[in-house]
Amino acid sequence: MNDWPEGRNDDRDARYGRGSAGAQPEGARVMRHVQRPAPPQRPPVPQQQSRGYDDAYDSGYNTGQVYGTPGGGGRGGRPGRGGGNPQGPAPDWRRRIKIGSIVLLVAVLGTTIGTYFWADGKMRREVDLAKVIDRPKEGDCTTYLIVGSDSREGMTAEEKKKLHTGSAEGKRTDSMMILAACGSGNTMISLPRDSDVEIPSFVGSESGKTFPAQGRRVKLNAAYAEDGPELLVRTVEHNTGLRIDHYAEIGFAGFANIVDALGGVEMNIEKGFKDKKSGADFQAGKQTLDGEQALAFVRTRYAFAESDLARTKNQQKFLAALASQAATPGTILNPFRLYPTLGAGLDTLIVDKDMSLFDLGEMFFAMKGISGGDGTSMNMPVNGTRGGNLVWDKEKVRQLVQQIQNDEKVTVTGQ
Repeated sequence: MNDWPEGRNDDRDARYGRGSAGAQPEGARVMRHVQRPAPPQRPPVPQQQSRGYDDAYDSGYNTGQVYGTPGGGGRGGRPGRGGGNPQGPAPDWRRRIKIGSIVLLVAVLGTTIGTYFWADGKMRREVDLAKVIDRPKEGDCTTYLIVGSDSREGMTAEEKKKLHTGSAEGKRTDSMMILAACGSGNTMISLPRDSDVEIPSFVGSESGKTFPAQGRRVKLNAAYAEDGPELLVRTVEHNTGLRIDHYAEIGFAGFANIVDALGGVEMNIEKGFKDKKSGADFQAGKQTLDGEQALAFVRTRYAFAESDLARTKNQQKFLAALASQAATPGTILNPFRLYPTLGAGLDTLIVDKDMSLFDLGEMFFAMKGISGGDGTSMNMPVNGTRGGNLVWDKEKVRQLVQQIQNDEKVTVTGQ
């Protein structure tokens, strides 16, 4: 028996789908499915405010949400029993940065140490300054005797033709200069190969025999031709009174290869010139010289009225520009430029037995300082000629040497 009033019963039937309230049980009916939007995975969707009784009704149907998983939560978007941060613990950036910095430091140190030993092992320490006798006193500056030889070692016939070097056997000095690295400023002094000098007593580099002085006066480059680097150092020290701490020599091929490994060297040529013997053909203005052009530039002498004196000035300009470009972060920190440059230079660079890679670096940075205006470049002061050879000004040379030995600012001038 139905105790509900008729009107009330109708309302209940309309709202609840006529359940067992009817007089007779009814068969299974299909209940209207209420489509509910699936909640997003994160963040949990806030509980929506019910707009009516129908919307608040829970049909009991699963919408596909898996409760208690990291992607969702319990009913109403609440986290499941696992709780915690659904994304896991926050990364420790301080620890990661610390570890990354340590790894980077170890890599840089390893590369630097490896490069140092690789380069140090390639240096050709073939000159023994211990064989030089009767040496002047040590000064406050570090002095280098830098020699460019006409050695064709390792060059093919095609390379000799391309670089206009000829095919003479043996080797002779093509350029010589003293570089004094001082606290008061660096000084580069070119020694013309036609300089008139006296050959002193010396000990033969190969024979070990002592050769007494005979008062012979020759061109400076003849000392090198007679008994190599050791006699050249002995002759320079005897005629100047300046002690040479280190010796560095490079041949034609090595010079050209270094320039090419650097990608060329930029020069500002004030006045154009040509020379068939060296292969020089330059226009005035700024330009980048490759290895072949650079070698022609530093070897040219017949195109100038001052001959060897003009050539030594060009050699100083180019070496300073070369060092300025080589001793830069763009070269030192770039392995694709550093290794080819070191390889090209160290394969043909000959130094004394006591020169370290650090000394070599100091030499390049001293030359770079001169190009930047921190120093002086000059020719050895001369005051005439003797039999076609250039005679040094003894008083100016004495004063120049004294200033270098005492690490004083150089005030002496040369041509």
